[in-house]
Amino acid sequence: MSHVVYKMKNFDKKKMSLRLLYITRSEYGKDWHSTQHSHHFTELFYIVKGRGFFLLPNHEIPVKENDLVIINPFVDHTEKSNHQDSLEYIALGIEGLSFSLPKEEDSQLGLYTYQGNREDLLFYLNKLLYEVQNNKVDFEVICQNIIEILIVKLQREKNFKVEKTDSKRINKDVAFIKQFIKQNYRNEITLDKLAELRHINKYYLAHSFKKDTGISPIEYLNQVRIKESQLLLETTDYKIADIAEMTGFSSQSFFAQSFKRTAGQTPSSFRKKTRRNVDSLEDTPT
Repeated sequence: MSHVVYKMKNFDKKKMSLRLLYITRSEYGKDWHSTQHSHHFTELFYIVKGRGFFLLPNHEIPVKENDLVIINPFVDHTEKSNHQDSLEYIALGIEGLSFSLPKEEDSQLGLYTYQGNREDLLFYLNKLLYEVQNNKVDFEVICQNIIEILIVKLQREKNFKVEKTDSKRINKDVAFIKQFIKQNYRNEITLDKLAELRHINKYYLAHSFKKDTGISPIEYLNQVRIKESQLLLETTDYKIADIAEMTGFSSQSFFAQSFKRTAGQTPSSFRKKTRRNVDSLEDTPT
């Protein structure tokens, strides 16, 4: 008979200061259109099935089955399927932490992809889903412990640095205006209207916004509209005039001028080029 005792060291270590806000399982179809947005919390997406992309303001990150996608707070993003697959994923919102990889150049993007042990990841994620769906006594306690286990495993395997987040680091007025623009870019928006929303001087707002983002609120509005129009040009068959109207431009000619100034090509040229690129990728053997 053998008898081995494993003593626990540092067992009184403080718990992580994080909170699970939600968990959901979703399928992102080819016909679904999501606008770029950001959150004050971290999001984790585990890709259960399919292929697609996560879009950042200046980057497009391909994702596939078994990728774990980590998106830090206040990072503008949206997701989309490719033309063949539908993304199926489990998503979590976690408040109170952010991730970094100091030794990697891409760490400044605020989005990371990681492939871990599929069975291990799904085990914990499905346990979380089970607990929140069944809503039994003290299920929150179990969820908190599962999340902490998951985070520790990520730190172990990928050497992620996990830090507490401070939502006050971004000007609240600027954060509000950015979110308002993303949700209402289809409508007529002026600097006066934005200032009225926060009950502040419009010149102060313009100064604060440019200080935090590097551009004016109206330039930011134009960027959001162009970004959304690019997504519609690439993923739908709407007429260019309809896309101009859907994204808040006063006329097709003004849309074309703004698009060319920002993207360096006309909307029709952009559509043809992106469609050719997609077709060539889908024809490539995997």
